[in-house]
Amino acid sequence: MQKKIKINNKKLKTSILIKKNFISKFVKNIAKKNEKVFCIVDSKIRINLNINNQKNIIVISLRCGEKIKTFDGYKNLAEKIILKDVNRKSAVIAIGGGTLGDLVGFVASTTLRGLDFYLIPTTLLSQVDSSIGGKNGINTIFGKNLLGTFYQPKEVLIDISILKSLPKKEIRSGYAEIIKHALIKDYKFFCWLEENSNKLLNLNKSILEQAIYQSIIIKLYYVIKDEREFLSNNNSRAMLNFGHTIGHAIEKYYDYQKFNHGEAISIGMITEAKISNHLGLLSSKELEKIIIHFKKCRLKIYDEVLNDRRLIKILTKDKKNFHNNINFSLIDKIGSSIFYKKLEKKQVYKILKNIK
Repeated sequence: MQKKIKINNKKLKTSILIKKNFISKFVKNIAKKNEKVFCIVDSKIRINLNINNQKNIIVISLRCGEKIKTFDGYKNLAEKIILKDVNRKSAVIAIGGGTLGDLVGFVASTTLRGLDFYLIPTTLLSQVDSSIGGKNGINTIFGKNLLGTFYQPKEVLIDISILKSLPKKEIRSGYAEIIKHALIKDYKFFCWLEENSNKLLNLNKSILEQAIYQSIIIKLYYVIKDEREFLSNNNSRAMLNFGHTIGHAIEKYYDYQKFNHGEAISIGMITEAKISNHLGLLSSKELEKIIIHFKKCRLKIYDEVLNDRRLIKILTKDKKNFHNNINFSLIDKIGSSIFYKKLEKKQVYKILKNIK
């Protein structure tokens, strides 16, 4: 399957290409249009760009992970690019997972006040989530992604052939974001995933491409309506953060060591589904249906940190918060989400303390 999704309205001008075995050609095509191309590549990825010493392609290899999303990581990469005589006819390509894309996007958006930016996400997680929508940034000691910009890539290449080298843990991590899209917006997609999750997790090509495509369509629905996350209604881009308020706090609590992103978000989704149920939004029957599917797919659903009062302190730093409340994107049924703005810290702690 080859698909190209073009977004060309006043705010968003980008395109997403889904095509197999195309990474090398994609990079060469960009090199033909630019004076210099900086390829920032995750050092863990085994890939032959086959660039034949093209002098206008400069490859910079980075050892990736959440730890690169810091002030120092930003400074080091920006200065490497500047030292290589970057100019406004240069382009930057990120070839790696979500953390690399976040960092490189931030560098591209701020170097010379903005360079053309391309993304080649190499994990299932980044293909269905972080590569879509133009969010990028770095972490601070106070929380995740508190510094960043909205900066759309000129083009995103989704190449599923790169996924075959990933361990199952990483595939499940990406699946957590796919199931999130179904839970917040599309009941039929959730039912389809119930039937096809085993094939997807085993990288069946047609099933995988269909799931990726549907996830991108759902994410774009919110991005087009609310690129900068200004809305506070059910069309808000904040809906995409279902599971992320708790999940990001868990990541920060463990200093990004115990869980990968998808695992933390998986725990976050079940926890926030339980919060939805506690508030009378989500039925117990549908909550149980979600939990059964997560268990079937071996997604994580609980961690003892949920009972630790220190987690609440981290939750208060979430970007969605205002009016001294902790705000959540919750679900009121499978395939429907709402923005909930009424929970005080003590209420959240009381609910979390009783979650098992």
